[in-house]
Amino acid sequence: MEFLLYLLLFFLLNSRLINSQGPPSPGYYPSSRAQSIGFNQGFRNLWGPQHQSLDQSTLTIWLDKNSGGSGFKSLKNYRSGYFGSSIKLQPGFTAGIITSFYLSNNQDYPGNHDEIDIEFLGTTPNKPYTLQTNVYIRGSGDGNIIGREMKFHLWFDPTKDYHNYAILWDPNEIIFFVDDVPIRRYPKKNDATFAQRPMYVYGSIWDASSWATEEGRIKADYRYQPFIGKYSNNFKVEGCAAYESPSCRRAPSSSPSGGGGLSRQQIEAMLWVHRNYKVYDYCRDPRRDHTHTPEC
Repeated sequence: MEFLLYLLLFFLLNSRLINSQGPPSPGYYPSSRAQSIGFNQGFRNLWGPQHQSLDQSTLTIWLDKNSGGSGFKSLKNYRSGYFGSSIKLQPGFTAGIITSFYLSNNQDYPGNHDEIDIEFLGTTPNKPYTLQTNVYIRGSGDGNIIGREMKFHLWFDPTKDYHNYAILWDPNEIIFFVDDVPIRRYPKKNDATFAQRPMYVYGSIWDASSWATEEGRIKADYRYQPFIGKYSNNFKVEGCAAYESPSCRRAPSSSPSGGGGLSRQQIEAMLWVHRNYKVYDYCRDPRRDHTHTPEC
């Protein structure tokens, strides 16, 4: 019996050590193949200009009780591409606050838009941030909410340093990356469940107290203002603009094969993240009506 206890303790300690070291190497780094651009080369302020500042190295946006936060938008809309940003989050009490980087065409198709989201859901001290990935198709996010959320904790503290978060969107799949580790792959299964219309690239910080933290139980507390999001002034954007030829294929490949999908090594890294850090999957939620999400 004593030997079994020692063996169990060994496996628990070993598991914690492996987890603390982060995921296995994906073996391929698409961010290194994407063009780097500064904020002024590819983006503009969308709202809250008085709550946005830019210096040589950092775009800073913030929210306080006197504002609705701040947001920015790409100068061009895209049909496909790789879109990445290095982001550093605020420590401490950030419940109710969303810091985001996403693709959307909501201004072109109000009430019937598409969206691909990376959203950081604010938290309370000593609890981890939740990274929410989401996909909306043709108005499924407008009133009749049919989200396709997959949520993760991270294997590092996102408030300590900048980390690269990216979306690769091509005609066949959407892949979300954290520091080049794929955390989610959403393949196209049919036209009805895949975003195909051009989208702009956005970033923002805003108050989503009604749902962001513990399903809205904990609200934003402006005693802790300002709430700040920092984006490195070194965005990774490599894609086909809406006005370019349909034959355009400019985004870096998702895998070393050059043919899309993920390599075996990338899949192993993604499965490690799912085993250790995935905290919600809409396809596995018994409360959801899956007739609305046939891809599940």
